[in-house]
Amino acid sequence: MNFYVMTLFPEMIEQGMHTSITGRAMEKGLLSLKTINIRDYSVTGNGRIDDYPYGGGAGMVMQAEPIYRAYEDLLRQTRAQDKIRLVYLTPQGRVFHQAMAQELAQEENLAFLCGHYEGVDERVLEAIVTDYVSIGDYVLTGGELPAMVMMDAISRMVPGVLSNSDSGVSESFSDGLLEYPQYSRPEIWRGCPVPPVLLSGHHGNVDRWRHEQSLLRTFRNRPDLLKKENLNKEDLKYLRKLLESETDNGLSAEEISVLKNLLGISLKFSD
Repeated sequence: MNFYVMTLFPEMIEQGMHTSITGRAMEKGLLSLKTINIRDYSVTGNGRIDDYPYGGGAGMVMQAEPIYRAYEDLLRQTRAQDKIRLVYLTPQGRVFHQAMAQELAQEENLAFLCGHYEGVDERVLEAIVTDYVSIGDYVLTGGELPAMVMMDAISRMVPGVLSNSDSGVSESFSDGLLEYPQYSRPEIWRGCPVPPVLLSGHHGNVDRWRHEQSLLRTFRNRPDLLKKENLNKEDLKYLRKLLESETDNGLSAEEISVLKNLLGISLKFSD
């Protein structure tokens, strides 16, 4: 997987990505990263790449020509005949999610355009951008942090990047659920023991417990994800059991209402 980032702050990208898992993956040749400083393609030759917006308004707008020149150089570097898949980070884009990370990880070359100031001249976006993506409903100073967030998530889907081949498929969102609780040594920490099932050595019981904990955690923290999940009969049985022992499970009135609604929706499609 080859990442290319068109940015005004290449050092920010380089410092962020050459660490931890992504840094080690680059050392192994599983990932590569090339930053392209848009200032190097300034029309005026002095590094300036912004100008006042037509129609007035506050702030400055990144000009089309420096970005397009940087993009042409990017095409030469990747030997692309026409276009390369290029992500523009913007609050107006589709919200990034795990399935998108898995899809983008299939690309050999993936480029990112990081905007700044009040935005980017729309004409160059229309000419070169293939994907408009947001990492959430808030505004950041520029596209560098979102680009790094995406590259980190995408990198984990590239074969060989994670030391444990199962890690990338057993985490939150990989199956539509949040990840189950994790525990490590010591067995008892400050009076809090590890759940006995994890010490049983019975893999089937451990897997069942983990899946049920994922259901419970998702229901309590992100019930909206369960509405999209195609719950099987065992899942429904567990959720019904939660409802039947609502007092013992400490469910709030709101959680009980959500659970009843969820079961009502799910039962229609369970058979």
